[in-house]
Amino acid sequence: MHQLPLAGRRIIELGSMLAAPFATHILSQLGAEIIKVEPPAGDPTRKLVRGGPSGTFIAYSHGKRSICLDLSLEGGRDVLYQLLKSADGLVHNLAPKAATKLGVSREACATINPNLIYCHIRGYGPGPQENDLASNPVAEAATGAMESNRINGRPSRLGPSYHDQFAGAYAVIGMLGSFLQRAENREQETHVEIGLYETGLHIAARDLVGVQLKTQLLGKAEREPSGEFSMPGYGAYMTRDERWIYLLMLTDAHWAKFCEALQLPDTATKDFGTLRERKKARETVEEIVREAMSRVDFDEAMQKLKIAGVGSTEVLPLERVLDAPQARQAGTLRAVKFRELDFEIPEFPQKNDNRSGLYTLSPAEIGQHTREILHELGLDDQVCDKLIASGAVIEATPGSFSWAPVRK
Repeated sequence: MHQLPLAGRRIIELGSMLAAPFATHILSQLGAEIIKVEPPAGDPTRKLVRGGPSGTFIAYSHGKRSICLDLSLEGGRDVLYQLLKSADGLVHNLAPKAATKLGVSREACATINPNLIYCHIRGYGPGPQENDLASNPVAEAATGAMESNRINGRPSRLGPSYHDQFAGAYAVIGMLGSFLQRAENREQETHVEIGLYETGLHIAARDLVGVQLKTQLLGKAEREPSGEFSMPGYGAYMTRDERWIYLLMLTDAHWAKFCEALQLPDTATKDFGTLRERKKARETVEEIVREAMSRVDFDEAMQKLKIAGVGSTEVLPLERVLDAPQARQAGTLRAVKFRELDFEIPEFPQKNDNRSGLYTLSPAEIGQHTREILHELGLDDQVCDKLIASGAVIEATPGSFSWAPVRK
């Protein structure tokens, strides 16, 4: 069996919530060794669900070791610096001022380990707001995603923290590029800096350019009602037995296949055979699709759509997503145990037989590997005991971040 691409690389994570931990999760899936450095209070995702760990923590922390350091104390910072000397990379999403205060700015880390690939995921990149704080919803608000997503008229966050996760993925891409540069002995800067705001701009590039295009062609900033209804018939429709099916209706060929599958009158293909015609008669076309879907039960509809080659899927609630046969394919899910609970966690979406059957560490209790990592740094038990007694480093405490009892 060949090694995974990042086998032998050690990455230090100074991350909280999602962006940096998501980046190191991907790096871990690519074979890197991840050491998660946590403060005494722990990553906030350890206490989000009834006082205990959340789905975020469990999903993106398996495969990592945990060391708990108080970086406000000199002894904690010294241990961190020794870790950085032993590492190939650092990923953090500390606020810029916090990074400077704790001695992990880019300049400080370059002094500690000139060969370290330094990756900082921050609110904003260079510019007038470079020291401002930002979060996933702030990035959504500032880059146009939130304005069109309204609940009872109020602009609202999308739900999943896509901007955090995109930023984490971009960070991984940047680090892989830096590793390649180092391998080829190039002299270019190899540090990586990702702004949530700039991530949001890049994600929104298609829509931002679309507005510019319409403005120049039409003389005004015209937008589609929403991405959902830019193409009539492309969306979710309810069947007779009240289940939702999402239809893929991108092209004229898709429309023709749908009309064939649901046995619509010839006028449907004759009068609305082109996207331009369907857009002009948007409300009529939407009503045709709604009415056609409402005449058939879910199973019958799915069978007809599949035979005709119409792209479609059921709109699933989260509790049923992993029941789908596609999700059950070998290598798609990884069995992970945490505190005697069993989880099935989706793997990094890349066909890779090298990962198949590999063992992964369960999500660590805070400081679970503190002493083990200190020993690897060459510290004996006497020094470890002294550091622990000073509060600079902390070992795991059974029952920390426990879930509150479920009410009967």
